[in-house]
Amino acid sequence: MKTTLNLDDRLLHAAKELAAKRRVTLTSIVEDALRVALSERPSAERSAIEWPTVSGKAPPAIDVSDRDELYDRMEGRS
Repeated sequence: MKTTLNLDDRLLHAAKELAAKRRVTLTSIVEDALRVALSERPSAERSAIEWPTVSGKAPPAIDVSDRDELYDRMEGRS
């Protein structure tokens, strides 16, 4: 389908350079850009991340400056 677009001169120039570099048509550059733009969901539609929570006690504090204690905990010796 043919259509007419009024594009910013710099944007059009950059798109033509990209098309030449990729050895494709300007039409394919515009189509690809539109596909990307249309495939993105608006932020309101994005689902929120639901972080799992669990009950329990916090692990005992470890003094990370004490290398021996740190290694003992990592190896299950304490």
